[in-house]
Amino acid sequence: MESPQLLRLKTISQYHQLMGLPKPEHPLISVVNLNAITEFPFEKSISLVFDFYSIALKTCSNVKYKYGQQDSDFNEGTLFFMSPGQVIKIEVDKTEEAKVSGWLLYIHPDFIWNTALAKTIKQYEFFNYSVHEALHLSNKEETIITSILQIIKQEYHSNIDKFTQGIIITQLESLLNFSDRFYNRQFITRKISNHNILNHFEEILTEYFNTDSLQEKGLPTVKFIAEALNTSTNYLSGVLKTLTGKNAQQHIHDKLIDKAKEKLSTTSFSISEIAYQLGFEHSPSFSKLFKAKTNVSPLEFRQSFN
Repeated sequence: MESPQLLRLKTISQYHQLMGLPKPEHPLISVVNLNAITEFPFEKSISLVFDFYSIALKTCSNVKYKYGQQDSDFNEGTLFFMSPGQVIKIEVDKTEEAKVSGWLLYIHPDFIWNTALAKTIKQYEFFNYSVHEALHLSNKEETIITSILQIIKQEYHSNIDKFTQGIIITQLESLLNFSDRFYNRQFITRKISNHNILNHFEEILTEYFNTDSLQEKGLPTVKFIAEALNTSTNYLSGVLKTLTGKNAQQHIHDKLIDKAKEKLSTTSFSISEIAYQLGFEHSPSFSKLFKAKTNVSPLEFRQSFN
């Protein structure tokens, strides 16, 4: 029967035990060939939380992965990333033979503790992306990533010495930097999908600003819009930044200023009344934002029309 509980795995060894794999050769890092997983230890599905980083390169046919509320799309070679504490749900259709291939790389935070990577790893936004926003690799790109994983695997299986950690971390940094490059390529090459996101983003903003939502709920958050678009906040801002040069928060503020200008130039409402209509509890907060965006105060802007 389907597993209803959320299973938290604090160590990489616990993952190996769960999946029927041999004990990892290093307690803080592991490279797993998915061909070694011959059977999933649950009837239909399981939800997992890792207390370590996960990087997965895989292709699947009858196995679905759900990160947050979004299904993956692993029909072709894709790469995705998870930070410690994130939830993934695995669903298997056991009426068919499991067809999963690829590699899993697990890194415990303790492995990179007190290294430069411990700080820079938080700068890679794709660790916060949803699985359906996985990196879709070309054959050439997949070859590059696989070659790096092979070097890590070779070092992982070698005798551990004082050079092991440094060599593996260097390869990890290469893998992350290449992935960052490939993600930026994906933003450009998947223009149709990304422009659809931009169009829907504008539609949601327009509807929100044309109803009483501003007055009742205040400014929409990036999280609110991202959830409405079934995407993540970082991915949404990344797409918008690539297409328009502005992130999601900047777009929200621009829409707010446009609405404010409309009210200031076409109505007789006071500055305080307009601020309230736009979701501000305090008029000075509205005036401060307006001046920061336009270099004039709301009153000065209104007077320019008289």
